[in-house]
Amino acid sequence: MAKNTGNGFRRGAVKNRSQVRTPSGWIKRDTRTGQFIDRKADAQPFKGVRKEQ
Repeated sequence: MAKNTGNGFRRGAVKNRSQVRTPSGWIKRDTRTGQFIDRKADAQPFKGVRKEQ
């Protein structure tokens, strides 16, 4: 399980999730179903979530 450290980074990876960059920002997606889960309001990517090509 991924844990937040409180120092701006996360220990471990978030499992069964990926993120993709779109013109409106970063979107988190479930890798098993392909459904979009969450969208970031700022331009920074999610912490500890793998990036798709």
